[in-house]
Order: sequence, then structure tokens, then C-alpha cells
Amino acid sequence: MSTFWSLYISVLTLGTLIAMTWLLLSTRKGQRQDTTEQTVGHTFDGIEEYDNPLPRWWFMLFIATIVFALGYLALYPGLGNFAGLVPGYKYLDEATQTPFTDGQQGWTAVHEWEKEMQQSEARFGPIFARFAALPIEEVAKDPQALKMGARLFASNCSVCHGSDAKGAYGYPNLTDDVWRWGGDPQAIKTSILNGRMGVMPGWGPVLGDQGVTDVSAYVITVLGGRSLPAGTRADPTNGAKLFATTCIACHGPQGKGNPLLGAPDLTHPEAFIYGSSLAQLQQTIRVGRQGQMPAQQVMQGNDRVHLLAAYVYSLSQQDADKPQADAPAP
Repeated sequence: MSTFWSLYISVLTLGTLIAMTWLLLSTRKGQRQDTTEQTVGHTFDGIEEYDNPLPRWWFMLFIATIVFALGYLALYPGLGNFAGLVPGYKYLDEATQTPFTDGQQGWTAVHEWEKEMQQSEARFGPIFARFAALPIEEVAKDPQALKMGARLFASNCSVCHGSDAKGAYGYPNLTDDVWRWGGDPQAIKTSILNGRMGVMPGWGPVLGDQGVTDVSAYVITVLGGRSLPAGTRADPTNGAKLFATTCIACHGPQGKGNPLLGAPDLTHPEAFIYGSSLAQLQQTIRVGRQGQMPAQQVMQGNDRVHLLAAYVYSLSQQDADKPQADAPAP
């Protein structure tokens, strides 16, 4: 901020406080000291106001707000380039004189956040680093690591995938064994670390309405082993031909998907995060889908993502880890 604007803001702010103080004291000085039954001479919807002085507690409350404002402006930034007198905000790290990210000094909400993050990193960084040095499969069996991963998940992932990680419309279920980009530990970590961009092109202009219906019918009946709604006019045989010319490049000839492209396995209804009904599948094929998993590398860093990956991996292994019930006697 230039010197002119700094002085402009300071003079305007302090001038306003001085003017308010003068107004408060001058009106207080002109008031009578005792109470009276006289009114100010005005009527508002039949209501008259007594000509009595402002209550002392109310006057003192106004004074207190002005004193608070002056104290705040002395401690925190508010007067142009003045950084405030709050100690410990000259540098991010006073010992090494490490500057704040913006190169400025004094208290700000961003500087407060940077200090809190630095303190958190100093306290918990070694713990994250210790787990990051272990394989994800091993971390996924550590109770302390899973509790930490669950907190990270709740803070950063549950808004999309749900607090139970079972997903929602447009967001995959992380507790099953159906994965678009691969469900092994390293693939999960890569997805969280770098993010993913899923692109399903719209085939409506190429296939036409009947072609979209036929391909949908093929996916549901032949690949998925399910029945079509009664009265559906579709030709799965023609859908198979169209699938072979437009879909196998991503989903494969058997519709098993391709983790390298994020193409889902079409033989599992759970793979359709936008719905697996005939109408929903037609909409997906007709107009396509665009989905993005935001990268967490900048916000979380490698060590925290390692814990997150271990936690997510553990969710998909819970059913596999449960002991199988004994088979009933014949």
C-alpha cells in the first residue's frame, strides 16, 4: 500500500473515532441531569418520548466500544501500513527470521493460519513421516494410523464421498472392490495425490436415440445380466455391434473397463456412479459425463496422503478381513 493511501485510511479511521467521541460527549453535556415527565414534543403513532438523559450504563457502553476500537487498532493491522503491536508476528519463525509467505509483517488471519500450520507440522510432522516410511498395507493395520487417516478423511474427503465413504450420486463408493483407476494401495495414493479427471464423451450425435437405447440394453442385459423394463423397445444385438465400434476402445471387448483410462467395469452395476437404470445409462451414453477428483498434493502433502491412502485402502479390505461363517451342515 502506498504512503498516500496508508495515511488516507489512518486519518479517516482515527478521524471518525474522534468525531464519534466528540458527538457523544457534546450531546451528553447538553442533557439534563435529572428525570422529568416532560416529552420532546413529538408523537410517533401515538407514542411520546420523555426528555430524559441517556442512561449512564448506555453511555459507558458507547465509551467502551471506542476504547475497544482504539485498542484493536493498536494491536492489529487497521491503520494503513501499521502492522500492529501484537508480538510474535514479525516473522513466521522468529528464531530463524523466516518471513511469512507474503513477505509482510504483523498479524493477519493468513499469518495466524501459517503459524498454526507451522506449529502443527512441528508437532505432528514426525508422526506422519514415520508412517509415510512404511508400506501402505502395513499402515492400514495400525490403529493409530487409521484414526489419523479417518480424521483426515472426515476433514477433506467426506464432503464428496460421505462420512461413511459409501459415496453419492457422481461420487464412487470407497468401501467396495469396484475401482475405476485401480484399487491397489499405490493406485489409491496416486489418485489422492495427483487427482483424476474422468471424461466420458457423449455419443448421442453419433449413435442416435435408438442407437443409444440399443447400446444401453446391451450393457444392461448382456454385460450386466439384468432385465430391461417391461415394454422397452431395444435391440441388444445391434447394441453389441455399436458397442464394438464405439465403446471397446475404453471399456474393452468384454466391458471390463480399463484402469489406465478410468473406464469403469460395465459388468458391475456398482460401477455406475451416475446410476445403472436404463434411463440413467441412456443419459450417460447420450451426453457423456465429466468428473474430477481434485489433487491433494499441495494441500496435504505426501505424508498425509500416505495416511489417507492407507485409510481408504483399509475400508475396501474390511469385508475381506472378516472371518467367513462356517458352512451349514448338509
